[in-house]
Amino acid sequence: MPKPSLSWLHQARAGWQHRGARRPEFAQTPQPGQESVWDYPRPPALVADQREVVVSHGEIEVARSRRSYRVLETASPPTFYLPPEEVNTQWLTPSPTVRSFCEWKGEARYWLLKDAASAEPVAWTYLAPYDEFAPLAGYFAFYPGRVTCQVAGETVRPQSSGFYGGWVTDDIVGPFKGEPGTSGW
Repeated sequence: MPKPSLSWLHQARAGWQHRGARRPEFAQTPQPGQESVWDYPRPPALVADQREVVVSHGEIEVARSRRSYRVLETASPPTFYLPPEEVNTQWLTPSPTVRSFCEWKGEARYWLLKDAASAEPVAWTYLAPYDEFAPLAGYFAFYPGRVTCQVAGETVRPQSSGFYGGWVTDDIVGPFKGEPGTSGW
């Protein structure tokens, strides 16, 4: 995948209407112990998280960690990234074709479950992210709609849309990007 031009990168980063500075009127009000995704910043924040995160597929434990990062970005549920040494990569294989490019993090490489009936990726990594996200290099993020993900024992619900990989839990409120008509958020 060719690297995007700097003008594309600047245009993509500037194209967001909401940046976490002011919660819009349509946003839900968080209750005590909850966060609003509308208070998350853009550019996104990278926050260490020590809650136990478990990723599984059926009886197979794909990953388990208490050393994850959450990426917090305006309008999106957090995405959890797990250290590569806590991911059982024997269950994963790199996708030979799927790639994407994030204006904040850089080029993503995708991963499939070995021996799975579906050819849809279940995870992605940034091998050489932009400097602001350098701590994520090699860390794995998982799609909670394609594998079972848990945070502190709570089963994660997937963010709407097959593209986004946000983790919806009871401690966050939206509405969340990914629903029809939300691409400009």
